[in-house]
Amino acid sequence: MPAPTALVQPPPAPEAVPLPTPEQDDELLVDMQEAGTSEISAVAPPTTAEDTEMAIDEEGRPRFAPGKDVDPVRRAETRKIPIPPNRMSALKSNWSKASVIYPPLVDHCKLQVRMNIKEKRVELRSSKHTASNDALQMGADFVSAFAMGFDMDDAIALLRLDSLYIQSFDIKDVRQTLGPDALGRAIGRIAGKDGKTKFAIENATKTRVVLAGSRVHILGAFENIGMARESIVSLVLGAQPGKVYNNLRIIASRMKERF
Repeated sequence: MPAPTALVQPPPAPEAVPLPTPEQDDELLVDMQEAGTSEISAVAPPTTAEDTEMAIDEEGRPRFAPGKDVDPVRRAETRKIPIPPNRMSALKSNWSKASVIYPPLVDHCKLQVRMNIKEKRVELRSSKHTASNDALQMGADFVSAFAMGFDMDDAIALLRLDSLYIQSFDIKDVRQTLGPDALGRAIGRIAGKDGKTKFAIENATKTRVVLAGSRVHILGAFENIGMARESIVSLVLGAQPGKVYNNLRIIASRMKERF
């Protein structure tokens, strides 16, 4: 530590640095340009005439190579359709018969099928052999139609025709104040004596109707389902069967004129 009475020496002056001359600046610039071009040439891949030239037809439009057919990657999807207890015996008896349940799903839709007896359901799964994207949904609709109680011939029609649908509704939704006796009378009015009213609705509208308790299932085309539903709703609300028959005759005559 210097003494407090010592003289303060001034800081040393910085040494003079020689400035580059213009000739040296040019040499540095030239060297940097040469180094940049050498690095670029080392990184850039070699280009050929095929990459730079474009094939053009006679009219001056570019020509591209045809695209390759690539098989789409399909993901295996599953559907699980619950079966009511009252339809399990019919399912077991008709499972492996010719052209009943199992063969149409496997042969026609190319699906993987199994019956789960413990959980009372039918499980469907698509595979690499499934040709159509709608096959899984069609198979699920087919099994659901059988579970609802439709005949096997009517259910198989869902696999062959794309214009068929199933619509279900509850009788209590039409008239919510129905008691137990009134509900039975409404079901009887829909069915008719020996099923005549139900058969008349089916034949006039070209649909199939299934009565399962208070549930009504209708299978057919979209417009035909609407006409059959209107007839059934009018019967539930208390319309006379004779009036419903007359409306059905008018509907049948109009459909004949249309076709």
